[in-house]
Amino acid sequence: MVGFERLTFLPGLLCDGRIFSPQQARFDGALVIDGFGARRSIEEMARHVIDVAPPRMALIGHSMGARVALEVYRAVPERVERLALVSTGIHGVQPGEAAKRHALLELGRSAGMAALVDRWLPPMVASGRVTDQALMTPLRTMAIDQGVPVFDAQIQALLARPEVESLLPTIHCPVLVAVGSDDVWSPPTQHRDIAGKISGSTLRIVAGAGHMLPVEAGDALNLAIEEWLALPM
Repeated sequence: MVGFERLTFLPGLLCDGRIFSPQQARFDGALVIDGFGARRSIEEMARHVIDVAPPRMALIGHSMGARVALEVYRAVPERVERLALVSTGIHGVQPGEAAKRHALLELGRSAGMAALVDRWLPPMVASGRVTDQALMTPLRTMAIDQGVPVFDAQIQALLARPEVESLLPTIHCPVLVAVGSDDVWSPPTQHRDIAGKISGSTLRIVAGAGHMLPVEAGDALNLAIEEWLALPM
């Protein structure tokens, strides 16, 4: 099993290290990238990870962070021992996506970050958890804390995201693909497709969780991570 000091967690859009709170509690010594600041490309985010991560990494990326993890693998595959892709996608920019993202940005600029987050966040969790304040309040606070300039930078990065589908068959390390069954933003069908393109990968669909899987079902994701860490190289 890889030591926890090689675990490197990469957060997604409007998230920082708080999205991995249950994982930080379980995997003491892991590195958690505490957001990507105002970096405006996936490649720039990946370069930051390469600069600060251990020489040998077990990468766990959530949402946008999984796309960053794939770019790290593309750049330095010899340093990536294991790869976990959580609640993510591999498709290019979809019709209407840019308009929707820019509409949220304009809402943030005109009405403030809280208004942006209050529109963006509810679909990111399982529908039955939207009124669960123990879950929603910390998520809302975290997202608001990122601020409009960071959201601006991150959507520019996502709208210019590099093609990754052709990279997947070249990945030769233990890979975990994990998603919540109730993720409507990056649904299980996408993750079945991802897993099908990576030879020997492990797919885990966590019942009752949405896009914010690391905090919605922290124990279940932790178990999946433990099993992935136990896989032979």
